[in-house]
Amino acid sequence: MFQQPENIISQQLAQGERLLWAGQPRRGIRLRAQDAFFIPFSLMWGGFAIFWEYSAITQTSHAPGPVAVIFPLFGLPFVAVGLYLIFGRFFADAHNRSRTFYGVTNERIIIISGIFSHQTKSLQLRTLTDVSLTQRANGSGTITFGPTNIMNGFSPGGGWPGSGRYAAPSFDLIEKAKDVYDIIRSAQRTT
Repeated sequence: MFQQPENIISQQLAQGERLLWAGQPRRGIRLRAQDAFFIPFSLMWGGFAIFWEYSAITQTSHAPGPVAVIFPLFGLPFVAVGLYLIFGRFFADAHNRSRTFYGVTNERIIIISGIFSHQTKSLQLRTLTDVSLTQRANGSGTITFGPTNIMNGFSPGGGWPGSGRYAAPSFDLIEKAKDVYDIIRSAQRTT
């Protein structure tokens, strides 16, 4: 079910607060810069885990006692992590982005996200100092609120669930990122 960002964000507005912009991240499966690292790593991890599990099953099938059960069971969590890194993280990221909503008001930045429940983050425009824009050739981009560091590139859509909570808040993968950036800067000047 597709929800309009304006409707979701409007529910969070205080009396006298005006919505200037509302949106969502781009939908679907997306490759990110950090995938240049995560894809080869996930293939090595998953490949080794699957090979180890296959070897454990075939080599211990005739072993006596609990060895035939314990060795194959030991490898299952590693196979599950490998499969998540290879395939699952793309679907988890797409699902999380489909439930993420962004808003800019005359007073604050609003980010609503969460897979199982909605978490709302508000950043006051008057106290916001670092606002940076990363724009792609097609006009989409990411606006980051707060200091950026090298680890931020690994977190927003991240390789692991929950890794985004350690990154600076951002409007990730939005359309017309420069226009939204200008709305934020203009709203900061008038507050």
